[in-house]
Amino acid sequence: MPRFPDHLKGSGPSNPFPGIKVLERRIGREIPHRLGSNEGLDMPHRALRERFGDAMTEHVYCYGDAEALGVRQRLASLYGLPLEHTLVDAGADSLIALALRTVAEPGCTVVSASGTYPTFGYFARGQNCHLVERPYREAPGLLTPDLEALLAAAHEHRARLVYVANPDNPSGHLHGDDEIRRLRAELPEDCWLLLDEAYHDFRDDADSPFSREALPGVIRLRTLSKAHGLAGMRIGYAIAEPETLAMMMKVRIHYAVSSLTQVIAETVLDHHTEVEAHIRAVKARRERLARHFRELGAEVLPSATNFIALRFSSAELAGRLNQELLETGRLIARPAHPDLGHVLRITAVEDALVPGRFDILERALTSGA
Repeated sequence: MPRFPDHLKGSGPSNPFPGIKVLERRIGREIPHRLGSNEGLDMPHRALRERFGDAMTEHVYCYGDAEALGVRQRLASLYGLPLEHTLVDAGADSLIALALRTVAEPGCTVVSASGTYPTFGYFARGQNCHLVERPYREAPGLLTPDLEALLAAAHEHRARLVYVANPDNPSGHLHGDDEIRRLRAELPEDCWLLLDEAYHDFRDDADSPFSREALPGVIRLRTLSKAHGLAGMRIGYAIAEPETLAMMMKVRIHYAVSSLTQVIAETVLDHHTEVEAHIRAVKARRERLARHFRELGAEVLPSATNFIALRFSSAELAGRLNQELLETGRLIARPAHPDLGHVLRITAVEDALVPGRFDILERALTSGA
């Protein structure tokens, strides 16, 4: 098990304001009178009530449950995740920052693939970590973070943490469970694995036993932004051993997930059949999009996500096509990292299936540009 920074050992920092929900659970009874906190202050919120209704407005008065117990209970029930193995925070980005804040001290080395989800590098550099990147492995029909190269870099640079998105963003590639287990087993003893599983729900084996494991030396993170449609609410969760989560709680912004966000997440999780139907629809659209572009001669990479990735012959061509689409009001994704500038990513939404939506790409493909 990798170590934690010295300043988190022992009692370490603790949340000075646990919040009324946590206090109620500690004393075992309701606290009906909020007389010592800045919650509401008798604000009538007439404009909010008129626009959104009383039911929603009631949730803006109070701080969210610092432990997000209601959300975690639902995650435990739906996905078989032990309650003590989960922590809720303000989306996958916030969880990346939290993981780095917990285990990566300024000046340490962290490793990732060059072109993977760029927010990891953004937060790593912001924490004054030394970021070492290794190129993707490319072959016909294959674009994937090179786990062997990441492993070698971790040993060479005595890395504190290795970041892997699985399924990957932006390639869509999925590493098998055994590959991830092997990577963790062969990393240096004092190196953490940050496993970004933001697209986990779109895996065909999303409910496998491995998906529920809290692995030693691993922080897994997931989101409710994609399969659950709550991107604007900013909520996600980590899966890790209880000791690891306890350390994360020491440095977490405890009220980053609002009471409104939590009750919305609880409502969506209480209606999981709608989520399941959405996932099936996304997969069907993804396959339709992939088939359409393959029939036009495009190289469509395998994807276990809610998007497809097209690999073009050059970064110049991909950049030109991306710009032309943007100028006509059609926003897709092109990785900012120069190593993956030849890739375009299209999300499998219904709007992407409208005939003519990608006529710019279609003309380029059929003309051999």
